[in-house]
Amino acid sequence: MELDALYQEIILDHYKNPHHRGLREPYDAEVHHVNPTCGDEVTLRVHVADDKVVDVSYDALGCSISQAAASVMADLVIGRSLEEATARHEEFLALMQGRGEPDEDRLEDGIAFAGVAKFPARIKCALLAWMAWKDATSQALAKEAS
Repeated sequence: MELDALYQEIILDHYKNPHHRGLREPYDAEVHHVNPTCGDEVTLRVHVADDKVVDVSYDALGCSISQAAASVMADLVIGRSLEEATARHEEFLALMQGRGEPDEDRLEDGIAFAGVAKFPARIKCALLAWMAWKDATSQALAKEAS
């Protein structure tokens, strides 16, 4: 199977069978992000405890790329320390910006989005849930600090 075909298959699988979809409790912060370019939306909740991403849940509307990226993002950050989850976020961002050589062992199914970087209009779709996660995590940490 061609690499592009395999990557498309992974994205479609996450789109059709999303992981961690459905808003859950408990959560420390909830955000709603919209991509004004195409109308994709995500409502995302994050639960953080003891410097660890305990849970991420979401509800999303939009294209297959934005919804699949939400599924992959949740897989990559849940159960990780905040430091490790943030590192995964940075690696995915670098992948979308075409910087460096992506590490498939660390990005797991996220590597399937490598082809999206070739389509600037679709990069925002792939990053929507990641930006929502970053925002929600920042809010959760700010709430914890106060």
